[in-house]
Order: sequence, then C-alpha cells, then structure tokens
Amino acid sequence: MTEHHTPHENTAPPHGLPSPAAATSSATAPEDGVPQTDRLRYLDVATRRIARGMDLDETLRELRQAAVPAFADAISIHLDDPLPVGTDRSAAPVVLRLHRAGPAPDTEGTAPAPALPEAAERVEPAASGRLAQLLRDGRPAFGDAPGNAPAVAELLGSGAEPAAGHRLIIAPLHGRHHVMGAVVLLRGADRPVFTSDDLLVASQLATHTALGVQKAVMYGHEAAVADTLQHTMLPSSLPEPTGVRLASRYLPASKTAQVGGDWYDAIPLPGNRVALIVGDVMGHSMTSAAIMGQLRTIVQTLAGLDLPPDEVLHHLDEQAQRLGSDHIATCLYAIYDPISHRLLMASAGHPPAVLLHEDGRAEVLGIPPGAPIGVGGVVFESVEMAAPTGATLVLYTDGLVESRDTDIGSGVEALRVRLQCGPQGLSSLEVLCDHVLGTLTPGARDDDIALLAARFDGFPPDSVGYWYLAPHPMTAGQARRLTRRALRRWGLESLVDTTELMVSEIVTNAVRFASRPLSLRLLRTDVLRCEVTDDSPQVPRIRQTGLGDEGGRGLFLVDQLALRWGSTRLSSGKVVWFEQKIPAK
Repeated sequence: MTEHHTPHENTAPPHGLPSPAAATSSATAPEDGVPQTDRLRYLDVATRRIARGMDLDETLRELRQAAVPAFADAISIHLDDPLPVGTDRSAAPVVLRLHRAGPAPDTEGTAPAPALPEAAERVEPAASGRLAQLLRDGRPAFGDAPGNAPAVAELLGSGAEPAAGHRLIIAPLHGRHHVMGAVVLLRGADRPVFTSDDLLVASQLATHTALGVQKAVMYGHEAAVADTLQHTMLPSSLPEPTGVRLASRYLPASKTAQVGGDWYDAIPLPGNRVALIVGDVMGHSMTSAAIMGQLRTIVQTLAGLDLPPDEVLHHLDEQAQRLGSDHIATCLYAIYDPISHRLLMASAGHPPAVLLHEDGRAEVLGIPPGAPIGVGGVVFESVEMAAPTGATLVLYTDGLVESRDTDIGSGVEALRVRLQCGPQGLSSLEVLCDHVLGTLTPGARDDDIALLAARFDGFPPDSVGYWYLAPHPMTAGQARRLTRRALRRWGLESLVDTTELMVSEIVTNAVRFASRPLSLRLLRTDVLRCEVTDDSPQVPRIRQTGLGDEGGRGLFLVDQLALRWGSTRLSSGKVVWFEQKIPAK
C-alpha cells in the first residue's frame, strides 16, 4: 500500500499523536532536551496504537495512521506472500506483495499530495540482491545510502530513484522467527529530511508492526484451525426420526472473538424416541473446541445406553473431571417420546428451554438449573412434562440471550416474547430459526450461538400396538396371535407370515432370559417396526451353528428376512428390534 499526505500548518495528526511540527523539530534539534522527549512521547503513543490491532488489516491501518502525517508523508507496506506461520523456515524464494490497509487520513483542506512513485504490487527479491540483504540485516536504512538504489527500485518500481537527501527509509519487518516484509517511509521536498535519530523511530515502528503482524497471523491460523475443528465436530446433518421435525443453526462469534465451544445434537433412541442436546464449553480457544468434541462424543456414547437425562449428565460430569478441572461446560439434555407425547429433561447450568405452543403461546420451561458440567459432586434432576402435538421446543446457548448489555434473565424473556409475537409464517422450522437469529443486535458478538428447534408431531395412536407379556412357554404363541391381529387391522396381510416368524424367534429368546414381564410393540410408519423389550442385559448375537444343532438359527432367520434389525442395552435390560418395508398399495 502507498499512502501519502502533505503536512499543513493547521493539520492535526489523528488520535492525539504529537504534531508533525513536533516530530520535525525532534529530527533537527539536539538529542537532549524537550525535542527528544517529544520523540519518545510520539513513539509511546504510536507503538501502543499498533499493538492494539486485533487482525492484520487493523494492525497495518494503525501503523499507517500513526506514521502519516506525524512522521512521514507517505508509506508503503510489502508483506511476505504467504505470511509465515510457526517457526519452520520455508525453502521457497521470498515473495513480497503490496498490502493496502484501508483509506488514507482525511486530507480535506490541504495541499495536493506530493508526486510519489507507486509501489510495486509484487516483488521477488533476488537472493544476492541489495533488498534481500537489507531484509536479512533487519535494520532500517536510508534509501539514498550507497548501494541502496536497487532496493528502492525493487520496492517502488524500476523507474524510482531515491530523492536528494534522506527522504526515504526502508524498514524491514522482522518477527521472532521470520522476515515478515518491509515498510517504506517517505517525506516530501517541503519537509525536513530524516535524521539518524529517525532511523531509531522507524526501527521501533517496524518492530512493533512485525510483532503485531505475527500475532495476527498466529491468531488467524489458530482461529481457522479451531473453527474447522468445531465445524467438523458439529452434526453434518440432523436425523429424521418419526414423530418429530428438527432444524438447527450455528452462528460463530465475530472475527474479533475466538472460536467457542457451543454444540448441539439429536440422537435417535430405541422406541422412536429422540435425545435433544445443546451444550456450551466455557472459554474461547482451540482447547474449548477440542473439549467440546470430546464431551459431544461422551454424550453420544451415554445416549446409546438409553439412560435418563439426569444419569447422562451425572456420567458426563464424571468424565469431564477426568479431562481436567479447568474445563467447565453447561448442557441441556432432553428425551422426547412421540408415542407417549412426553418430554423428559435435565439441565447442567444451561439456559432454560422455551416451548412454543401451537396456539402461539410461548413459555420458559421451569427446569432445575443444576451446576455446570465439571464442577463435580452435584446431583442432577430430571423433570417430565407433556409434549403437546404441534408444539416446538427451542434449545439454545447463552450467546443468543446474553451480551454485554443484556443479562441472561432479560435475554431469555426477550426470546420468549420474540417467539410469541413472531409472524404467522413460523409454521416452518427453518423460518423460525431465521426469525430468532435475524433479530439479533447487529455488531460484534463475543460468543457463538447454537440453536436447535424440535417440532413435536407425535405418533398416531392407531398406528401403535403395545402389549405386556408374562415370560412362560406359551408367550411366543400369544405374541404371534397379537401380531397377526394388528397387521390385519392395518391391512398388511402380506407381511403376516414373515413378521410372525421373526416375532416368535425374538420373543422365544427373550423368554429364556427374562425374569419379569416383557413387552411387545408394533409401530407402523413408513416401515413396520417390531420391538421386544426384556429385563436381561444379555444382548443376542448371531452365532455359527453346526449341522446337528437344534437351535441357534433364530437370529439368522431374522437377519435374512428383515430390512434392518438390531439390539440396544437399556438401563433396565435390552430391546431387540427389526424393521420391514411396507409394500406399496
């Protein structure tokens, strides 16, 4: 970038830097006394401005505003392309590219800028050339110093020649491990030339800029890795379980904030139920994103055990403590049963869910908040409630309801009102999610946002058959009769024979191990699903049978006849299930 400005007697430099006159007098005055103090004051303000830059553009913009017009009339900045990351040195040739960091200072009411050469857009310093040598040395140098003309020509173009006197400084940008680029500072003919003391000023400006550039590059690299890590750990898609519709959103924090540890998940459970989870790891770093991924994996494993929400949070708390006492997270875990139209929910320090009823009324669910995950020694409580058909459950992280100007309580109430007063088009979950996020206050956000919405469609009662059966030798025959009647009632006579056979095999196996009544459930959706639940934790497996064996072929028949089948351990036993495709009418 090349920025230039002609100093004017009444022009004040931006943000309280010493005036150009002060900077000029310090260049010609003795080293002791007030002028030197002016130079030190200028450096203090300028370097603090440069250091506060949060990203690359902001850092270079602060350098430009600090240097022009207080110290120079024009500035150009060339950076390595690509900028180096880490400590490894690249064997590739150095390539410098002109960087433009925003608009020039306001020049209204001043004389036209002096005619200065345009900086080269792309520079490839010869390894043995003067510019490469200056970059390696790392010390600022005057452009008209002996032997430096080729370096000036490389940076400002082949037609550029150093002006008479010390009016141009080349200041290499040296980071901790690499050369990051070079800065060129120029003064016009109507201004005193640079002095040797100004080389020290340029050196300080370049050093702080190089450190700021390196900080911005490292921050950008870490943020990109953390953002990628977090996105790969979030669900790539949501399941489509029968009886509930799902939609989600993830909104990252603003670029000036580091990545957070927010996540959401939806996990199908036995019996057409679904677990709905949202969580937030406190902190903003790559570590937070990694911890989030580990906690999400733990939750998925615990959900597979079909534990109630309070037990899931209890075991999650135990595992989180093993990850380290410094990691704290909040989590809300809910289980929706579309057949019983019930919702079971527990919270670990997480903001409460909001339930939007079909008539448009919204309520904040009163769930005991509990302590965050990672605190340890805390008892969590599950609360069961009705889940009316047509209602929508909204789960979210605190970034949606909390900000610098709004506490969580006020934010949750604002969300409830927002949902209740939303437009009639909120019948679509996608529109609802967009409506919730679309009303956020514009500007920088300090936290990311995870949002999960679940619309309860329920399960038609006439598509469910449910029976409790005592475990005795006649139970398999009873199960076959009940299955036959249900299938004929549903008009699925073509599936009677195969379904009876598979039901008989699974029930017979359950009777062998059950000590209490077992249950048989038939569900008619887009497929026919059969579930047999008993109190034995022993999960059946297909085994190799010999020619003379009389048993052991039941699961083999199920495997051959069913569209899908499986078994899941429960907290009180197991469930074995199979599915069949319903013939087209």
